[in-house]
Amino acid sequence: MRRAIAVSALGLGTTSPNPPVGCVVLDAGGRVVGEGFHRRKGEAHAEGNALAAAGAAARGGTAVVTLEPCNHVGRAPACRALLIEAGIARVVVAVVDPTSRGEGGVAELRRAGVDVEVGVLADEAELVLRPWLTALGRGTPFVTWAYSADAEDHRQVPALDMHGYDAVVGPDGQLREGTPGGHGDTFVLPDELPQGNPEKVLQALYAAGVRSLLMLSARGLAEPYADAGLVDEILVHLPSRAASSPGGELSPAGFRVSAVRRLEDHVLVRAQREDPPFRAR
Repeated sequence: MRRAIAVSALGLGTTSPNPPVGCVVLDAGGRVVGEGFHRRKGEAHAEGNALAAAGAAARGGTAVVTLEPCNHVGRAPACRALLIEAGIARVVVAVVDPTSRGEGGVAELRRAGVDVEVGVLADEAELVLRPWLTALGRGTPFVTWAYSADAEDHRQVPALDMHGYDAVVGPDGQLREGTPGGHGDTFVLPDELPQGNPEKVLQALYAAGVRSLLMLSARGLAEPYADAGLVDEILVHLPSRAASSPGGELSPAGFRVSAVRRLEDHVLVRAQREDPPFRAR
């Protein structure tokens, strides 16, 4: 399962509005014979890619998947049908899909005689699924706000890897994909962050397919979103300094520090909402 979780993260920043999912297939002897992840909407799901890699070796084997196999046909076949057709004997699932249709993929698999175990390393799988699950439950994207703690004019922001986010808004209000062209034709972003009520703005981005948003922005742009309870985590860069200094503020109230890392020229502080409006589980 941990391998499936790691593989699932390869889809972050391109799968939305679908979830990032990973799958590992073992043969009847317990040897890994295939793995796969879902890259973007309209393409094969994680199970389909893993089964394609495994081929005939999947028959009688086990599929380990981070999210319940889907039970509906869209642009891709229903994953529970693919698993049954491949002769998979056992399926191990981390998280049950809240969007399951009908009785869900787990019920259909069991009805077909497949042994299914649910809830395996669910907390760890949610490290990757959390933004999608949060966005799904709230109807607005999971928002990360990044800024420099020492920018007096609040316009300096840190350089971050943006590929794991669906959309990024810069200090100038320009909006773009975290991975340019990464989502194919699944959504089209406006050139700039829409103006108006923060919740309505995020609802519009959600409707466009955005499930994770990174705001590399000044306080003036992002604070209304934080004040409205719409920012889920904050990344604060604290630049290197002398051993003795006057000090200053770090992060807004209502957030708790969840990680601190010393990097080459700064300290990165990650803070999450103390009382998140939606819990993934």
